[in-house]
Formats: sequence, structure tokens, C-alpha cells
Amino acid sequence: MTRRILIMLGCVLVLVAALAFGFFLHIKALIASAPKPGAQTVSTVKAQVLEWQPQITSVGTLVAVRGVDVTTEIAGLVRTVNFKSGQDVKAGDLLVQLNADSDVAQLNSLQAAAELSAVTLARDQTQLAGRAISQAQVDNDQADLKSKRALVAQQQALVAKKTIRAPFSGRLGITTVNPGQYLNPGDAIVTLQTIDPIYANFSAPQKQIAGLSVGQVVNVGTDAFANEMFAGKITAISPKVDPTTRNVLLQATIANPQRRLLPGMFARASVDTGEKKRYLTLPQTAITYNPYGATVFILKPAEAAPAAGAKEDKAAKPATPATPAAPAGTLVAQQVFVTTGETRGDQVAILKGVDEGQEVVTSGQLKLKNGTPVVVDNTVQPANSPNPTPQER
Repeated sequence: MTRRILIMLGCVLVLVAALAFGFFLHIKALIASAPKPGAQTVSTVKAQVLEWQPQITSVGTLVAVRGVDVTTEIAGLVRTVNFKSGQDVKAGDLLVQLNADSDVAQLNSLQAAAELSAVTLARDQTQLAGRAISQAQVDNDQADLKSKRALVAQQQALVAKKTIRAPFSGRLGITTVNPGQYLNPGDAIVTLQTIDPIYANFSAPQKQIAGLSVGQVVNVGTDAFANEMFAGKITAISPKVDPTTRNVLLQATIANPQRRLLPGMFARASVDTGEKKRYLTLPQTAITYNPYGATVFILKPAEAAPAAGAKEDKAAKPATPATPAAPAGTLVAQQVFVTTGETRGDQVAILKGVDEGQEVVTSGQLKLKNGTPVVVDNTVQPANSPNPTPQER
């Protein structure tokens, strides 16, 4: 009986072993037939040293050299409007004439009274020479004439206020004033702006004041003319630093003969400072920023790649599957840490981590890890301009 049980157990063990061996061969065949990870397509660029011109960049606002809303000092009824919206005018050009009929009539009356006082004074001076009247009478005549002439001057000033003229040369805005309209003191008639040249007001941090001076060239760009830069010069630096922002206000003057730049436009200003420097430069798309540091992928031949399955600190983290070794001569990716510096447009300066001439991946990094074989396709390259412009307008 015992012998029979042992034989049955032996048969069961042989059957289990046969099934396990068959399953092992099946799994091995599946692994052998599984598709191998192929090479990943990336774009690359060679790290190169370029000259950088140190710049101070800032944002600001365009401001008219002279700008004012033309108003009336006294109330009155509009008789004529002598301009068109958007017209260029010169200083002293007539803009609006208010009704001044009653004021002119009053002026004529005062002038007549002043003329009579002048005649009276002349007659009394003649009589004074013949000792017919006293000196006191002549003195009263002179005081009366001065008073009458003062009233005439006052009335003339009142009449002049009814004639509204351009205070300086410039371009008029859009008006809503019409003949027959009644204006109160302070009512806006039209805006007048002198825009050639035009000011660009912007600010810079106090730590950069040492590199700024009156006369430095400023390049200004606006969203309205995305592909153009307008050159000007710093003409004023505020003697006061804003205690809230610790910035200093600067003003640049820009020639605007075509009057395309308008007051109120947003402006981007850049000022060249100091001597040119040389930096190892990469496109910003090549940099991957992580909480633990910035990294890039460089390309090396397979034999120079880290050995697959290198030892890791198992106490720190669980082991990860090793990347299969690529054939000799194949380019593989290697991730390295870099120290970045200043940025300029689409470019970033690399202070440490990459050597000149090394081939660096600029797109496709998400598909890579250490030892991944790659195929380089530089048909399409990411932007790499020191002075980029919007691609969509």
C-alpha cells in the first residue's frame, strides 16, 4: 500500500516538473519573439561658443513728447470748428471759435471810453501849461486813462479766450464738438499730441544703474510692429529710485517720422551695456528643468555609454530594468546635469556640464533615458534665435 502511494506521488511530481518545464520554454519563446525597443528619433545641435552682448531689458510705455487735451477756459457757444479729426496742426492754428459778440461790443465801448480819457488828458495838459487848471486835475486825468486802458486790456483778454488755438504743433485726435454746442469751462475739445519724436519710459533695477548713462542706444519694440526695432537714445535718468520696487525710471527719445509709434503703446526696451562676453550656448528647448536640477541629453557612441545594469543603491530605491546594450557604433543618449546662466531670446548660456562641440538633443527628450539608442533627424529644428519674433501674427 505504501509503495503504491509513493509511486503515485512520484508520477505527480514528474507531471508537475514536465508542466513547469514546458511553461518555462513557452515564456522563453515569448520573450525571444517580443519586439526589441527601436531607436528613438531626435533632433540635435552641437554646443558652440557664441559672443553675447550684455543687455538690460525692460518693459515700458510710449509717451508723447507733448500731449494735452485742449479745453476752454470760459463758457461759451461754439460758433465754428476749424479743424478735422486726425489733422496735423501748427502752434497758434485756430481750432474753435466761441461766440464773442457781446464781449466784442463791450470791448468797443471800453475802447471809446479810453480814447475819450486820452483826449481829456491832452486838453487838460494844454490848459495846465497856461496855468488855467491845477496839477491835481491833470493827475486825475492820467489815472482815469490808465484805468480805462486796463479795462480795455481785461476785455481783450476775455475776447481772446473765446478763440481757442493750438498751444503747440502736433496731431489732433478725434473730436465730438460741433458748432452750436455749449461748452463749460474745462470741457475737453480734442486731444493734441506731439509724436515725432516720441518718448519711451521704462525702468531698470537699481543694481544695473552703473551700466546706464545718458546717450546710450536703446532698441525699442512693440507688438504693433513685431518684426521691427526702433532705435533711440537715453535722454533722461530719474534722480530718484522708487523705494517700493527699487527701480529707477529712464526715458529714451525715439525718432518717429512716419508717426507709427503712438502714445500709450506697450514697449520692450533693450540697452547694450559693457563689453561682449563668450558663452557656451544651447537652445532653451534642450534644457529640461527639474526640482533637482537642470539636465540635457548628450549623444555618445554605444561603447562610451554607461554599462547596462550598473550597480545601484538598492537601499535608496528599487532596481529598475536595465536598457539593453546597443550595437557598437550606435549613438545612445546620456543624461547630464548642467548649470545654466543668462538667457537671450531662444538661447541659454551653459556655465557647466557640457563641452564645446558635444551633440545635444534639442527635441524628443521625453522618449529618452540613459543608454537609449537614437536616430538623428535635423529636418526640423526648434527655434534658436537671440532675437526671436512671434511666429503667429
